[in-house]
Amino acid sequence: MASLTLANAQTAAADLSGTSGPVSIRQFNVLPENSAETNKINLQKAIDWAARRGAALYVEPGEEAYHVAGGIVLRQNASLLGAHGPTGRGTRHPDKRQPVGSVFKITDTNAAFITVENATQIRGIQFWYPEQTLREPEKVIAYPPTIQVSQEKSVQGVTLSCLTFYGEYIAMDFNATAPRICEQILFEHCYGYPLSGEFIRIDRCYDIPRILHCHVNPSNQRIFAGGFSRSVIDSVIHRKTFTYAINHTDNAQLMDVFTFGVYGGIYLGPATYGQLTNFNLDCVGVGIHKCGDSTFNRNWQIAQGSIIANVGDKLEDIHPIIIEGEGHTSFTNVEAFSGPNGAVTAIAKSQDFMLIRGNKKLTVSLYGARMRNYESENPLTILNKNAVVRATDCIDKNENPWEMR
Repeated sequence: MASLTLANAQTAAADLSGTSGPVSIRQFNVLPENSAETNKINLQKAIDWAARRGAALYVEPGEEAYHVAGGIVLRQNASLLGAHGPTGRGTRHPDKRQPVGSVFKITDTNAAFITVENATQIRGIQFWYPEQTLREPEKVIAYPPTIQVSQEKSVQGVTLSCLTFYGEYIAMDFNATAPRICEQILFEHCYGYPLSGEFIRIDRCYDIPRILHCHVNPSNQRIFAGGFSRSVIDSVIHRKTFTYAINHTDNAQLMDVFTFGVYGGIYLGPATYGQLTNFNLDCVGVGIHKCGDSTFNRNWQIAQGSIIANVGDKLEDIHPIIIEGEGHTSFTNVEAFSGPNGAVTAIAKSQDFMLIRGNKKLTVSLYGARMRNYESENPLTILNKNAVVRATDCIDKNENPWEMR
């Protein structure tokens, strides 16, 4: 079908302008039967219409996905809403191996699918890459990010909620480009398994980003497509990236986060501080890598978590926790253990519980740590002679009390 002009798009939505709910994107001729380029043009016109009004657009669910080319810009004040909470193992068409509902079908390898600006929201939508391989690592398609922060202007106030990704390479890229920044970014209830290993990355976010209740798992599209092969999961691990990466960020908040089958769980960059609690990092090479570039506020409080560090090229590279740089790190009730898992090629143990390296003074405190399945004699490998470490009420690999004062 021919794409609408902006004037016609406004007229098409006029019939719904007096209602209280979102306006369907089908009112703007965004349709499953259209080409990807036609839907891109029409969806952008719908967004431009919504942005002027602070309106929400409804991604009306159906049996067939909306094929849309990349390069969409979610302009200031606009929202895209779908019908779903995160769909976990995936929705499924009754007759085909594909998802159903509020689904965007993505095949564009040249541009990020959607770029977000200030005061925007994406909620309840599935993003599907049908051409992505499930079985052959050499055929992994390195798609651009599904959702990306604007690279042309600073961005403040973005909500990404109840989103599911199938076959993505990088899910959500919020690495702002200096001198631009991003602030007040909320990620919650988002599910996927990025084949780059990178689900959420943040840089230059100076007002409290929040990553809440997010789940990364290679079985994410099991119901309609099956899971990824062990060789594909191994290839993700070999990329040596982190599922959640935070750089140049003030007072970040991470709560209830999960990942499986990646090299790194959470990277806390040198110019960051914040809190991390209630987490499970499963089948990783490094669970948490914490850095710091000053003694003033490069401090992380980390609590109530479990790390299963058991994958990597060699045992010496497997560390549930790495600490370096400056600042303080506090651990409360964090455990680590290792073992085999049929979904990955696992060494099944870690070198130690924690590696502390560097040459600048840093401080670490541990309380209530359960440490096991590590190879080294001591659970802590301390290569930094200036590190100050205190541990109480911990349990070592032999199930004996362990302390350091």
